[in-house]
Amino acid sequence: MRIAIYGNTHQADHLDELTRFFASLAAHNVWIAMDARFYRYLKEVLPAVPAINEVVDPDDDFSAALAISIGGDGTFLRTARWVADREIPIVGINTGHLGYLADVHISEAEHLLDDLHGGRFKTESRSLIQVELPAGAPDCWPYALNEVAFLKKDTASMLSAHASINGEGLTSYIGDGLIVATPTGSTGYNLSVGGPIIEPTSESWVLSPIAPHSLTMRPLVVTDRSLVDVTTDSRAASSYLLSLDGRSISLPVGSTVKLRRAPFVTRVVQRVGHHFACALRQKLLWGMDQR
Repeated sequence: MRIAIYGNTHQADHLDELTRFFASLAAHNVWIAMDARFYRYLKEVLPAVPAINEVVDPDDDFSAALAISIGGDGTFLRTARWVADREIPIVGINTGHLGYLADVHISEAEHLLDDLHGGRFKTESRSLIQVELPAGAPDCWPYALNEVAFLKKDTASMLSAHASINGEGLTSYIGDGLIVATPTGSTGYNLSVGGPIIEPTSESWVLSPIAPHSLTMRPLVVTDRSLVDVTTDSRAASSYLLSLDGRSISLPVGSTVKLRRAPFVTRVVQRVGHHFACALRQKLLWGMDQR
């Protein structure tokens, strides 16, 4: 099996588990391609250097039957960007905090391949947002698995986001900004501003205003086959921030950004028996008596 591995460089508390994990990969004679930055980090912190077949720089092409993300959900998002449109299934090993996407705890990582070969995992397809930027915009990977956010900069002036759906004007969101989130991202930034939680395989997006100036502005769920255009405006600011899964670029006020469903998906590997309802109970402590 060919495996690609991406991870973050905050693993000081999990070096023993990582050592056992890489030993298990070696015992299974796995062919491994690893992100160059993560490989350099592991060489510094692990007692024995993992046996790697290929070190992958950011712009290198690679192929694999499976990608492994080692970190939290932020690392999973960066792994999805690393995999890009190859649609390689990604399994997340959680060394972070909540871990909605990273489904395997680091303490269980050494048994991962046995569980995979035993058919104890399934794959879900998650949609992404494709972003069409205005001419002259900074170069970036124009896709988001979690959300696209239109954000005011450090100024007291509010940002107006004039939104339309399929060419029909919707409204002007006036406040600190606007989030357009996928179901995958509905438990992230969207949830923190009062947006709804959406089942991950639903074919929908949610538009959630950030600190809206009008109390009548509420989150709106639309089909992810919609074409959403957002044109910004501000009385004082000349630019604003556009954030794609936390990757921010500055754009001029008055420009239009077009959003549509991406032509490819991110394939998320999860254990058989994993249910979204169970994840919500565990991560959000639903049903738990907090007294």
